[in-house]
Amino acid sequence: MMLKNSIKSTACAALFVLPTFAVADDSAEQLVQDALPVMHYTCASIAEEADGDEEFVVAVVGKMTALSLYNRQINIEDHAATDEEKTQLREAFIAALSEGCAADKNALLGGVVDNAVKSTLGL
Repeated sequence: MMLKNSIKSTACAALFVLPTFAVADDSAEQLVQDALPVMHYTCASIAEEADGDEEFVVAVVGKMTALSLYNRQINIEDHAATDEEKTQLREAFIAALSEGCAADKNALLGGVVDNAVKSTLGL
């Protein structure tokens, strides 16, 4: 349940924070450096490590989401321009993350996040 609540916060904070993919090389390198230390988490291990700290989960999923968006060169504004569209996208992203982790608690969280980005945006 904590992971699902954290995913909701993350979807709001991370999925739409990067409106464009035109990030300078230094910024891209920083995205990689930020995400690299957390790429070992699985759906189960992040919940265990967080031990109730939702902000920790939000930060980890946010880093993974930012990297996924950058790697896929996604401009969220191309997929959702209105508040209503963004809300629908957020809900779909949350559902995809929840389903991915429910299907395999030992799945690498980075893969689940990337798959959620992919499926949410119909890629």
